Amino acid sequence: MLRSATVFDALSTSSRAERVETLDLGEGKASAIWRNSHDHVRYERADGHTLSCYLRGGDGTRRIDAGCIAGWPGALSIMPQGASSEWDITDRFEFVHLYVADAELRRLFSEIFDRDARLMLLPEATFDEAPHLSHALARLANATHSNDRLLAEEAIIASVEQLFVDPRYGGERRIILRGGLAPILRHRLIDYIETNLERTITLRQLATLVGLSEFHLQRMFSLSCGVSPYAFILNRRVERARRLLAGAEPIAQIAADCGFSNQSHLSRSFKTVTGTTPLAYRRAVRG
Repeated sequence: MLRSATVFDALSTSSRAERVETLDLGEGKASAIWRNSHDHVRYERADGHTLSCYLRGGDGTRRIDAGCIAGWPGALSIMPQGASSEWDITDRFEFVHLYVADAELRRLFSEIFDRDARLMLLPEATFDEAPHLSHALARLANATHSNDRLLAEEAIIASVEQLFVDPRYGGERRIILRGGLAPILRHRLIDYIETNLERTITLRQLATLVGLSEFHLQRMFSLSCGVSPYAFILNRRVERARRLLAGAEPIAQIAADCGFSNQSHLSRSFKTVTGTTPLAYRRAVRG
């Protein structure tokens, strides 16, 4: 589900925490609901980003490397990639975690806010009051309990939006960008990709469009968009397939409309990105 050295892995292997529900949403995104009590937990330079919201209890949970401050129901914490922390837990409490790989969070940041992915800044936070973000994470908890992928996807997008519009967390890195794509070139590439999803898109076509070599196009695109051109195009094709699956068009035709070679290709790629199959997704949409 998630790579080792994540907060998820630490809770699963080195704590007394009870995992109530999990939901793997593909592409380095997952959620989990946990319960814990009378425990001591330490995270060491965890891989990936973790957003945490206490659902019930939390008054008996203290972060001891931050002045022994205590939690409360609704408290929000942000554990960015590479952060370490130490927690002492007495009373029983329940919490939801959203796990997002760094590349995926940068891709979402770049797409949602039309910004260069390198500008994303995610500070650490412990027991903040952020009602809109906490509400989005509570929706994610409900989706995780009911195994509702559609609701979970909506809740994750809402969480990322609320995360970066909050002035406490949504600042941009104060850096001079070197390399990468100028905004006008990034927009030109993204517009071309969106317009031609049903066709074969090659690295050479994209490179020619912006006057770069294929090598430099791949490198600059990855810097500015957070993921490689291949990963970006795959995600956009799957996103189009999601929309079309809400209708009655045969899945084989949807595969062609989204640029996949056949239905099996769509099914494999769709499951990689979303964690489920097109047929199961369609049933969920109709349900």
